[in-house]
Amino acid sequence: RFFGLLLTSLAAWYLGYFVAAHVPQNTVSIAVLQEIGKKPVLRAPAPKRQKCDHWSPCPPGNFAYRILSGGGKERRAKICFEDEQLLSERGGDVGSGINIAIVNCKYEKKICVTDSTDHSGEMMHFIRNAPEGTLLLMATHDDGSTRLTNEVKNLVEELGSKEIKNIKFRSSWVFIAAKGFKLPDNIQTEKINHSDQKKNRYNGWPAEIQIEGCIPRNL
Repeated sequence: RFFGLLLTSLAAWYLGYFVAAHVPQNTVSIAVLQEIGKKPVLRAPAPKRQKCDHWSPCPPGNFAYRILSGGGKERRAKICFEDEQLLSERGGDVGSGINIAIVNCKYEKKICVTDSTDHSGEMMHFIRNAPEGTLLLMATHDDGSTRLTNEVKNLVEELGSKEIKNIKFRSSWVFIAAKGFKLPDNIQTEKINHSDQKKNRYNGWPAEIQIEGCIPRNL
C-alpha cells in the first residue's frame, strides 16, 4: 500500500512538471479559470432611436409627430415632425404665447414655421392663410390665453379643438389640426393641463404635456 501511494505521488508530480514545462504560461490564467462555470450574460442591443423620439416606429407610409408644451421658465415648447425639430429652444424660435408650425404633408420637408405670437390678429391671419391640405401644430409656452380673443378661439375650435375655450392663464396646451381634410379618429390630437398652485410641478407653472402619434401620408 505504501509503495502504491508513493508511485501515485510520483506520477502526479511528473504530470504537473510536464504541464508546467510544455504548456505556455499565457494559455491558462486564473481569470480564465474563474470564468469557467459562470452563466453567460446576455446583453440586449441598445434600442434604436425612432423619429421624434417615439418609443416605437410609425408604420410605413406614416408621418411621425410629437408636440411638447413649455414647462416653467426654462423648458420651452418643442414641435417635431418626421424627426425635424420645427420649433425648439435650440432653434431659438420659441417664445411666450401659442407657438404654431405649419406643415404641408403632401410634400415631405416642405415646411413653413412661425414663431409664437401674443397678438390674436396675427394668429388669425396666420391660420386663415394656411393652405388647404396642411397640418397646424400648436404648443403653448408661458401664457397663451391672456390676449386670445373669442374670435381666435372660435377659429381654432373650427379646426377641431375641444379645449381652446377652456384655456386659462399659463395652461399647458398642445394641439394638432388638419386644414381641408380629416385626421384619423384614433390619433391623439389635443391635451391640456391647467395651472394649480397645489399641483404645479414648477413654481407657479403647471407641468409640460405632450402628444405624439403617426399620421398616414395618403389622407
